[in-house]
Amino acid sequence: MRRLTLSLVGAALLATAAHANEAVIRKNLSERLPNLPRIDEVRPTPMRGLFEIRINGTDILYTDAEGNYLIQGALIDTKARVNLTDERLEKLTAIAFDELPLKDAFTVVRGNGQRKLAVFADPNCGFCKRFERDLAKLDNVTIHTFLYPVLGKDSEQKSRAIWCARDRNKAWDDWMQRGVTPPEPKADAKCDTTALERNIAFGQKYRITGTPTTILANGTRLPGAVGLDRLEPLLAQSGGAK
Repeated sequence: MRRLTLSLVGAALLATAAHANEAVIRKNLSERLPNLPRIDEVRPTPMRGLFEIRINGTDILYTDAEGNYLIQGALIDTKARVNLTDERLEKLTAIAFDELPLKDAFTVVRGNGQRKLAVFADPNCGFCKRFERDLAKLDNVTIHTFLYPVLGKDSEQKSRAIWCARDRNKAWDDWMQRGVTPPEPKADAKCDTTALERNIAFGQKYRITGTPTTILANGTRLPGAVGLDRLEPLLAQSGGAK
């Protein structure tokens, strides 16, 4: 009982110290760096005396216990050989599949559609085109495609044309797999393309920095054009029969 009491006292003291450090850090940084964005969170790191500062939702900085210094970079655990900053960012930017804004995507279902994935893709991305050829070989799958035009004005134009097409899946496949340019929507056509703007905002929030980026049903994020030899087992692990 005495050991348990001492442990509880120690934990309370640590929590009090951490709270005091947070107050000092917030006060000093806000006074000394008035242009620094609002601090979302202050938390201790595994490195003694070093604290994580989170701003803009998912931007990570580091400081000492008094906010005298500000560090931008990666915190690496050399014993475990782990990039702690990357691990933290992965948690902060994790995307729950059920929370994806599917209304801003177009969807194709093949077979029983049990295996699910979402893909953020730019129509001018060469790796996306290669990935599409592999995705076309999958069966018993549901694929949600989010147009993510990040490679320039032409990507925006093609994305608008595909989104405004009568058959979005056909327009997408024609362009990505056969090189058939999607026709520009008619001037008098009523087509709401704000979904593309929301896709960009969503991607920026969750740090989707490249295309293609794939999200599996279990939340696993796959950057780049993943080959079928790797994608098939990952789909099986994420849930849904082949």
